[in-house]
Amino acid sequence: MTNPQDRLLADGPAVILVEPQLGENIGTAARAMANFGLRDLRIVKPRDGWPNESARRAASRADHVFDRIRVFESVEAAIADIGYLIATTARSREIVKTVRGPASAATILRGHAVAGTPIGILFGRERIGLTNEEISLADEIVTLPVDPEFASLNIAQAVLILGYEWRRSGLASEEEGLRFQTPNPSRPATKEELVGLFEHLEGALEAVTFFRPAEKKPVVVQTLRAMLAKASFTEQDIRTLRGVIAALENRPTRPRRRADGSLTTSRADLGEGEA
Repeated sequence: MTNPQDRLLADGPAVILVEPQLGENIGTAARAMANFGLRDLRIVKPRDGWPNESARRAASRADHVFDRIRVFESVEAAIADIGYLIATTARSREIVKTVRGPASAATILRGHAVAGTPIGILFGRERIGLTNEEISLADEIVTLPVDPEFASLNIAQAVLILGYEWRRSGLASEEEGLRFQTPNPSRPATKEELVGLFEHLEGALEAVTFFRPAEKKPVVVQTLRAMLAKASFTEQDIRTLRGVIAALENRPTRPRRRADGSLTTSRADLGEGEA
């Protein structure tokens, strides 16, 4: 059975590149799509024709996206099956349409996708972007919060950002989608375990006459306990620290086998790497 979460991450928007000039930009856009699970790449009148070997090389093994690329002679043909279309632009337009940032746009697209509506994102030419006539075909505009003094973005960069926001919109949290997860932490230490650490440490310090003069011991103990209580130790932390204290005390360890086969419980008796 398909995982519902996998379904949310699938069926992403079609990415439509209008008259891209360089094959490398097509390939790197395909690679950016593959990073975030997008698979439907459509190209309108690529300047250098199609197929394009420079584009394939730049795709860098994103063959499952690249091999499905479809080429169209017009924007209208490329978006014919799209029910909800967002157009990207970095310039202010006189066209009256809702303008969204990338995260908001991804959420709107996600909602339409969940409802079963085919969705797409329209990207313009490297030099001049989309024309007003092409933008008029879209339902909304998406733009990025770039520095206005350097607003131009490479096509693949724009695809990457929108692809990331699309995938992020299908996850409960950003961390949920990470390849490497934080290991499950040990449970928080109980107060009994924490007091056990206090008493173990204080006993070890007492054995080496740390508390001098003796009448200051209560104040020093109180300070140490307050310091340690701030750390929010886990159960594993407590066990590790008590093991450190036991080693400093040279307490016996559980029985270990020496190189000659005999057993010992002395830390001092163990060779390097055996403790």
